[in-house]
Amino acid sequence: MTAAALLAGLLSVPSASSAASLSSPSSAPPPPPPPSASPAIPPSTHACAAATQRCEGQISVPLDWGDPGSERIDVAFAWVPRKGATSTVLANPGGPLPALPLLPMLEKTVDRQNLLVVEPRGLGKSSPLSCPELDLNRTETIAACAEHVGARGRFFTTDQAVADMDAVRKALGVPEVTFYGISYGTLFAQAYAARFPESTAGVFLDSLVPVGRGGYAVEPIRARTDLLDLTCRSSRDCGATWSALVRRLRDRPDPAISLKVLWSLLPRLVEPVFGRELNAAATAYLRGDPLPLRRLAGVAAAAPVPPLRGPQFAGMLAYKCGDAKFPFGRDASAAERRRRLDRFYAAKRPLRPFTVAEVGGMTGWADWCVHWPTPRKNPPVPPRADHPDVPTATVAGDYDTHTPAEVARYFPHGSLLRVAGGGHSTTLSVPCAREALRAFLADPGELPRSCDARTYRPIAAFPRTAGDLPAAGGLDRRVVAAFATAADAVIRRDPGSGSYRALKEEAGLRGGKLVFDDKAATIRLEEVSFVRDVAVSGQIVLAPDGTATARLTAGGDEVTLSWPAFRPLDPVPVSGTFGGRPFTARIPV
Repeated sequence: MTAAALLAGLLSVPSASSAASLSSPSSAPPPPPPPSASPAIPPSTHACAAATQRCEGQISVPLDWGDPGSERIDVAFAWVPRKGATSTVLANPGGPLPALPLLPMLEKTVDRQNLLVVEPRGLGKSSPLSCPELDLNRTETIAACAEHVGARGRFFTTDQAVADMDAVRKALGVPEVTFYGISYGTLFAQAYAARFPESTAGVFLDSLVPVGRGGYAVEPIRARTDLLDLTCRSSRDCGATWSALVRRLRDRPDPAISLKVLWSLLPRLVEPVFGRELNAAATAYLRGDPLPLRRLAGVAAAAPVPPLRGPQFAGMLAYKCGDAKFPFGRDASAAERRRRLDRFYAAKRPLRPFTVAEVGGMTGWADWCVHWPTPRKNPPVPPRADHPDVPTATVAGDYDTHTPAEVARYFPHGSLLRVAGGGHSTTLSVPCAREALRAFLADPGELPRSCDARTYRPIAAFPRTAGDLPAAGGLDRRVVAAFATAADAVIRRDPGSGSYRALKEEAGLRGGKLVFDDKAATIRLEEVSFVRDVAVSGQIVLAPDGTATARLTAGGDEVTLSWPAFRPLDPVPVSGTFGGRPFTARIPV
């Protein structure tokens, strides 16, 4: 996940001091006393089992499920029974973040079946771990947090959390569940299915966290240059072009495009603006036209990045460091881990064509987990455990953390739905992926092989003049220039272009200004030059059905345009008028 996505979820998390007080319906009595020393909790021991509407509560569980007499901790949950449901869905939205703040979103997604959401231990309302001074970019605070949490921190891991989830299931008297996991929730789902196959009715995984041979999560360390191939329209290899671009900027630094900012453009390929333009912008830069790439880099550099600090990150560290395999031993000291990780970076160059130093000196969790002890052997999925023989499905977007092809290799069970053009957690945002989930939950079976989330076609090149634009039959080049300028403006209001949505205005590529008014659904063009010899002014209106209409002047001549926006079309059907005369045309992207 991105830093912004992580913090968006954390903002709504209660503080540690308030975590002990958990609201329940006024009609429900207090939670029952802790169970006996036996780890098995009898069926229907919680008042929420009799609820007919959403009921929130908590149960008490052992800190260490291997030692039923160990310290007790509280685990919170929400139970949403539904009339006419044919199954019960145990859902986790990933992170690992507190799950209960995302309950309203999960209720909308899983809208026809019983829904159970258990807050993972160590997060949110479930006995949260907390380190007030924690800042992931200051490694000394990670070591201090680990010391503050102490030996009990080793038990805030997936193998223990899924035992909590099963205890809640038993307390509610639910015989079996279909586990719906998103992102890190897919690790919980795989661990639950392997450890509690008798209570697993099905498994649905959206944005897989793969498990390696030893049962630990696979934590990828790489630059996503492979994503460039998804929108490559060049006769050259786009990865090779990118490597040449890195070498150019390394040899001749550009103050407008640092290598760190260039690296940050790769994960943004999931956003329509970057996916549509980045390959063409890289080629243009190498051919002496730096403006398209500088424009993208400027937006990326200015995008807000919330700081990776806060007490709640303690729980996330416990999971991410305890559950995954890194290029160092679990029992190694911090100093030895650092040496092994640096040797790995030097030998493998996982971020090639970049170096780790060029992107800020750290890759993320591997560097942070150097300072978090992991003395316990706790693979989320027991080694050599079989996936249960139950209906299973996975969903992967083209731009996901792991591609559909990688997911198929890591998890060759059940059916796989590829979301073309999709990113992370598509069942929450892409209608066809969400409907596939709902159909599976109602009647588990084969998923469709793909659904399409694409809203654009990538451009092949950035023209410098109107004469460089692709021909559109006998259409006047000023009309083609007006359309290219308008299409360049409209893609910046695509709902998927998160880096752009906050912008209220932007300079035109080669001059002028764009002004965005999302409330009125308009874009105003003020002498905007997409190509340097035609300036375009006027207004574009975006209709709710996705139709864009524009009334413009291009080089002093009046042009009106109407076309279907946010659709992967090439050429694009366009109708309008030029000089008062109507026309229809198909204009190449």
